[in-house]
Amino acid sequence: MLPKTFRKATRSELDLAVSWAASEGWNPGRNDAEVFWQTDPEGFVCIEQEGQVIGTGSIVSYGGKFGFMGFFIVREDFRGQGIGRDFWNWRRDRLFSRLDPGAAIGMDGVFAMQDFYSKGGFHFSHRNLRMQGTAGSFAPNPKLVPLTELPFDMVTACDRLHFGFARDTFLKTWIQPEGGASLGLVENGVLVAMGVVRPCLTGYKIGPLFAESAGSAKIIFEGLSNCATGKPIFLDTPENNPGALALATRYGLEEVFGCARMYYGNAPELPWQNIYGITTFELG
Repeated sequence: MLPKTFRKATRSELDLAVSWAASEGWNPGRNDAEVFWQTDPEGFVCIEQEGQVIGTGSIVSYGGKFGFMGFFIVREDFRGQGIGRDFWNWRRDRLFSRLDPGAAIGMDGVFAMQDFYSKGGFHFSHRNLRMQGTAGSFAPNPKLVPLTELPFDMVTACDRLHFGFARDTFLKTWIQPEGGASLGLVENGVLVAMGVVRPCLTGYKIGPLFAESAGSAKIIFEGLSNCATGKPIFLDTPENNPGALALATRYGLEEVFGCARMYYGNAPELPWQNIYGITTFELG
């Protein structure tokens, strides 16, 4: 058997990673691969053996200031051989080489792998819980404005406050989801709440959902739900924000999946009380 090669992935191999994520039950967005690739074409890697890709992962850098790891999948028939461990350590170190000195790395890891990630230097922050329900139908709110109609610097400022780092390249495409919607709530010239809903292999996912209050979170949630009325809807809620769980429960959403948010290095100080839905498990 030829030796394994760890290398940068191609665009088509990112499509493969997304298809594997679907097989794992992660329910990726229908257009996630293209948005992710545009965000950081150098941020996707794979394991190749005898001309076949047998493992995938992402190592996305946000301007060298912050990194995020995801898409860690080893093909089922190659698991249990130590391949994933070696690849994971290589990915972590390769991402560090792409970051500024002292920059942290975040990840959302499945609970079963939490001990493994801890041994790799990551520390637990909190759980992000995927809540699922059926999207309702609500009266249109005239205060809601498509994010694409707002000044882009207003949108990026709100996102940076809640994500912790600039990700303008990502946002330019993310707030224009084909078959979905992005909405904002502006009060006194300030964007106080924003959210995006996008079609997935099953139903629709809301992410992010940032809001300065429970009331503004409710307005955004209902506006986004109107794009998916009667369809399954998902919201990835940070467990360290009781208001996020209360919002999900209010609309009949129930926990179906979850990940441990973990960091290598200093975790960014974020206003978790205003984060009602994270953006993605794959890119943060």
